[in-house]
Amino acid sequence: MRWVLRGLKKGILTTKYPKKRPSYDEVPEIGIPMPKVADIESARKYCPTNAISDTIDVSKCIFCGKCEEYGFKRSRNVEFAEVRKSLPFSRSIHIFVVDVGSCNACNMELEMLNNPFYDFHRLGFFFTPTPRHADVLLVIGYPTDRMIDALLEAYDAMPEPKIVVAAGTCALSGGIFEEGKGGLERYVEVDVKIPGCPPPPIALLHGLLKARGGLSK
Repeated sequence: MRWVLRGLKKGILTTKYPKKRPSYDEVPEIGIPMPKVADIESARKYCPTNAISDTIDVSKCIFCGKCEEYGFKRSRNVEFAEVRKSLPFSRSIHIFVVDVGSCNACNMELEMLNNPFYDFHRLGFFFTPTPRHADVLLVIGYPTDRMIDALLEAYDAMPEPKIVVAAGTCALSGGIFEEGKGGLERYVEVDVKIPGCPPPPIALLHGLLKARGGLSK
């Protein structure tokens, strides 16, 4: 009874995303650095992942903040997911996560999708412990040699149609381990790219919604 009364008092706390975009104050502090009036040559010299050209490659940026010393500013926009192919259906989408060598930061952001605030089940997403039931192979971390075979076996075990989602800088480009020169695409074709180091839950939701054929109206 106490929990019922507490629920009635507090009301619904789950985010209304994607029906309502987060306000400026609700978006996480960490965002994608974007150039303003900047000393690009100096910033490029000190960037640890070679992410800087005339702009910043969000798939390589690790948010070290070094570029801020050379006139770059941060943006709170986290909706940078790129989609090459999406699923032909939009309900009951099961996700199999493969950690090929992460620092555990991406894992923690993914775990938050299950909590009452984000509650990605309401949007039709579910984690599954087996690739044989999965529609989405979500990969995090830098692809280490000992995990490549396991990754490919999981991919082969998935039924069609299926897509691969790479989340986080390490999976997208190799991050500090490869100085942004290579990531997951060396081993398997990536259909959806979600940048971030780590990508916050809203960015993960945005990428998954695009992966299922677009954002909900």
